[in-house]
Amino acid sequence: MQLNRRVMLYALAPVVLAAIPGTYWLTGRRAANENRAEAQSLRILVDLSARRLKLYDSDTLVYQYDISVGSPRYPTPPGRYRIRRIVWNPAWKPPESGWARRYSYKPPGHPANPMKVVKIFFREPDFYIHGTGEIYSLGHAMSHGCLRMDPDHAAEVAKFVMEHGGQGREENWFWRIVHLGRMKTIYLDRPVPMTVQG
Repeated sequence: MQLNRRVMLYALAPVVLAAIPGTYWLTGRRAANENRAEAQSLRILVDLSARRLKLYDSDTLVYQYDISVGSPRYPTPPGRYRIRRIVWNPAWKPPESGWARRYSYKPPGHPANPMKVVKIFFREPDFYIHGTGEIYSLGHAMSHGCLRMDPDHAAEVAKFVMEHGGQGREENWFWRIVHLGRMKTIYLDRPVPMTVQG
């Protein structure tokens, strides 16, 4: 069953039942969730040809999302990676590449900042998952090598990765970061594996 470019394949009961959809950070349950995360195996699979990002908890597919992948001129590199760093509410500094010469630095939350909500690095420093305002590009090969997602979905993935990576937070922490315009870098205690395949 498909819900808004996302497929929920099973419920993470009992923890998810009382949580905001797509998350499982409950007041008073954080320690229990962290212990639970230590016993599980989160991995991310990116299928470039299908333009889908899939989250697996152990061997169970939990969520999948439409993404935009690199264009033929700027392909997303296939390979096996480990996510170690996440930046919430990121600023954007144009890369040293010909396509970016006409652009300038944009601070966190700026309307013209192409990095929406979060950046999840998988091959540093140039390749990451990020939210995009160009929702029309999802399902297509239109990026400059990064993986674009609906901003809400990118936030869901980042929260899930943080929880399993030993850096879970309560929901009010995320609200403060995003709505108060603060940029915040998180380093995971346990890197999360990610495979990008053609």
